[in-house]
Amino acid sequence: MLDLTQKIISLTKQKGFIFPSSEIYGGIQGFYDYGPLGVQLKNNIKSAWWRAMVQERDDIFGLDAAIIMNPTAWVASGHVSNFTDPLVECKSCHKRFRADHLADKVKESKEFKERGVSEEDAKDWAKVLEGVKCFECKGELTAPRLFNLMFKTYAGPAEDSASQVYLRPETAQGIFTNYKNILDTQRVKIPFGIAQIGKAFRNEITPGNFIFRQREFEQMEMEYFCQPGDDEKVHEEWIKRRFDWYVQALGLKKDNLRIRTHEKSELAHYAKACVDVEYKFPFGWSEIEGIANRQAHDLTQHQKFSGVDLNYFDETTKEKYIPYVIEPSCGVERLMFAVICDAYQEIEGGRTTTTESTKEAEVVLRFSKAMAPIKIAVLPLLKNKPDLVNKAKEVYQMLKPVFMCKYDEAGTIGRRYRRQDEIGTPYCITIDFDTLEKGDVTVRDRDTMAQVRIPVSELLKYCQEGITTNKN
Repeated sequence: MLDLTQKIISLTKQKGFIFPSSEIYGGIQGFYDYGPLGVQLKNNIKSAWWRAMVQERDDIFGLDAAIIMNPTAWVASGHVSNFTDPLVECKSCHKRFRADHLADKVKESKEFKERGVSEEDAKDWAKVLEGVKCFECKGELTAPRLFNLMFKTYAGPAEDSASQVYLRPETAQGIFTNYKNILDTQRVKIPFGIAQIGKAFRNEITPGNFIFRQREFEQMEMEYFCQPGDDEKVHEEWIKRRFDWYVQALGLKKDNLRIRTHEKSELAHYAKACVDVEYKFPFGWSEIEGIANRQAHDLTQHQKFSGVDLNYFDETTKEKYIPYVIEPSCGVERLMFAVICDAYQEIEGGRTTTTESTKEAEVVLRFSKAMAPIKIAVLPLLKNKPDLVNKAKEVYQMLKPVFMCKYDEAGTIGRRYRRQDEIGTPYCITIDFDTLEKGDVTVRDRDTMAQVRIPVSELLKYCQEGITTNKN
């Protein structure tokens, strides 16, 4: 019996959302490819974020920085020395584990509880792992060592230390190094933000939970620069704004979302405060967005290492200062996973359609209409009737410039409805013999299965209103 995560993984591959990368060669751990439906869902998520963070605001500006930066930027940011995870390796099978994750598993075991480890020592993962054997083969584990997560490569023909560069592990530093460029060219005043969507790369020791933790992924980050002293208020404002966005823009169920405040011991060395927006995945509550108060750390470091003055001068108060930064940061693929999990529904016994029923469990992806990869499917009632097919293709061509649409004439109408339900298509439009006589079509709603007759002349307006307002 497949668990929910396995069912979702299977569905996303079968329907063309997500594929293991280079699968014909056995794949590569921590990397995935996105098929026709997956790339469209990702684009819908990114478009919704960009609209909320840039298009609808006057104080946030877009950026697309290079993936490879001058390596000194990563020294300044602390990534070269501090961007590490603790690693242990089995001496027998050479399986590698993140020491902190392994320690969490050990703490759940009966054997650990019988060891009587003090509460204070239980916080130290190195002490928790004393004497612990490999979970795979019971072999001896190495002592923990720190492992830098940045991918190294070379710029130029020579492969030496002078030409070594890194694939960026986050998009934020490209924003900080362009802060002065935005300030100078856009004539902006504090407070203002810089937003970016782009690829990031982390050489995770143990990628897993499907697309939740990968080695190549896309980030959506925004750095909001504000006056010191205003930072706590601005931080709270962004926490509320971002939480509401998940419900209103992505259509996630509020009961599946929560805010978790970081304990002081969890905070990065530069952070004054941080919260996570967490989603209830099939494997448990996990972070989909972090919203941090990074204070003035990043600009201060880049000013120190570059020698460029990054102070802000306030013309009104004649005050000069390094601004504080509030950073909402989320991963596209994690949001995609959350959106799919939230939409996934199994209906035991299936759903009765106009022409057939099934006793098998039927899968429906109840995406919000804004998130659905395909908005409308156009279906001629019969594929062996040229008049119906020609009219269906005419309707399809009318709708296609406005919406992502799919034309489908293969199989019974009931099976075609079901195929569209499985990929989350909100509307199925059927062209039948009445269409040829009266000029109207049947519009079937994915969620209610209600069917209404709409004149072809009013069809575009009907769909626009339904999808824009997310109404049935």
